[in-house]
This record gives sequence, C-alpha cells and structure tokens, in this order.
Amino acid sequence: MVEKLTPQMVITRIVGYGVLILVAGMMIVPFMWMVSTSLKTPGTEFSYPPEILPTQLDLTNYRTLFLNLPFGRYFLNTLFITLATVAGQLLICSLAAYGFARLNFMGRDTIFVLYLTTMMIPFQITLIPLYLIITQLGWVNTYQGLIVPGISSAFGIFLLRQSFLNIPRDYQDAARIDGANEWQIFSRIFLPLNGPTLATLGVFAFMGTWTDLIWPLLIARNEQMRTLELGLAYFNARPNAFLQPNWPLLMAGSVVVMLPVLIVYIVAQRYFVQGIALSGVKG
Repeated sequence: MVEKLTPQMVITRIVGYGVLILVAGMMIVPFMWMVSTSLKTPGTEFSYPPEILPTQLDLTNYRTLFLNLPFGRYFLNTLFITLATVAGQLLICSLAAYGFARLNFMGRDTIFVLYLTTMMIPFQITLIPLYLIITQLGWVNTYQGLIVPGISSAFGIFLLRQSFLNIPRDYQDAARIDGANEWQIFSRIFLPLNGPTLATLGVFAFMGTWTDLIWPLLIARNEQMRTLELGLAYFNARPNAFLQPNWPLLMAGSVVVMLPVLIVYIVAQRYFVQGIALSGVKG
C-alpha cells in the first residue's frame, strides 16, 4: 500500500533531508579537504580561489613520509601494538564475560557491579598510578608497556556479558550432557554465536589503540618506539612547523593515520551494527 503524503509531510521530509545533507557535508568536507591538501604541492594549499580537487596530483608528500621520515617504523609499531591489544581484549574480555554471565561463584554480581563502576573513573585519574606501576616493572620504552595496560576493559566485559546472557541456557545444558567441559562450551558455542559482538569490541579496541596519543607519549621515549599519532604530534611540534608549517605533508600524515581506521570500520560495519543489537545495548 502506497503511503499518501500530505503537503505538510512533504515539506517536513524535505527539511529533514536538507538538515541531514547539511550535517553530512559538515562531517565530510574536512576529510575531503585533508585528502586534497595531502595531494597538493607545498605552497599551493592556500591558493585563491580554493581548489577542492588539486589540478595536478602530487604524491611527493607520501614519499617524503616514508622515505625521509621514519613513518614506516611508526606504522609498523602502531600496527603491532594495535593488533596485540585487540587480540588481548578479545581473549581476556570474553573469558571474564563468560565467567560473569554463566559461572556461579560467591559475590559474582557484586564484583561485576564494582568492576563496572570503574567505567565512571576518567583515564586521567588512573594515568599516574598506572605509569608508576609500569615504571616499577621496567616496562618504559617497551612494547609490553604499550600493550599490557590496554588488553582488558570494563566496557568490553560489559558488552560481551550482555551478549552472552542472550544465549539460551539450553545450549549450555545440552553441551554438558554431551560431555563438554567449560572451555569447550565457551569456545565452541559462545564464541561462534557472538561473532558480531566480538567484531564490535574489536572495532572499538582498534580505534581506541590506533588513535591513542597520551599513553604512547609517556611510555615511548625514543624514536624507534613511537606510534603514528605520536610521530605526527612530534613532527607538528618541530620548531620549523611553527614558522612555516608544511601543511600538505601534515595532511598526508593525517591521511595515513586515518585510513586504516576508516577501512576497518567500513569492513566491519555490518558486524558492528549486529553486535550492538545483539548485546542489548541501547543508544
């Protein structure tokens, strides 16, 4: 049945679509300008009238990043740290979530509530104690110092626990009757049935680790340990950057930082939406 639209409904929809297009443009234009500037020759980024698309594509800025600057090393560091952190979060958070969702032990709900309250504590408050612990362990300027503090999160455990609670208990009871132990139930039933939620947590962990600046700034002391965000911040803080910033080069570095996050989100978008829906988390 075709919906009959009144003039008022048509006007309302036109205004609504116009607002959405305007908001989308406000979000997209800065990214388009960043990519466009990264492909321009230094000195032409402020030409008038402004060029949304450069008349001549110049890849010199990207070659400079990886040939004259150690951005290749920064990229590998960031990739390794991010993948290790994501793997750690998926493993540890899923194990803890299974325990809180399906195992019965004394004080389970109380411990979970207390653990959940840590989500209300800003990271800046725990930053100094965490840094002192890492310093006492001798992990400053090491990969483990950059990875270990991020391999677990209260949000990840909460997200997976909510998803695990949606699995019918009959599956678990049937597996026990067939002789499966807790590890087999966890790995063969709960993990496969919660793939979208795991993908959601993976996307959150990837984005948070890839774009992190504060923690690498404290832990990565030498240039060989820097991440992309940290390398870009140091490059922007060079003395000549204040006198004559090379905006096309800076924008090329920003594109390199942003592109993997964008690719991961696009690839995992379908699982991301399913994971939010299955976990029962309401927006």
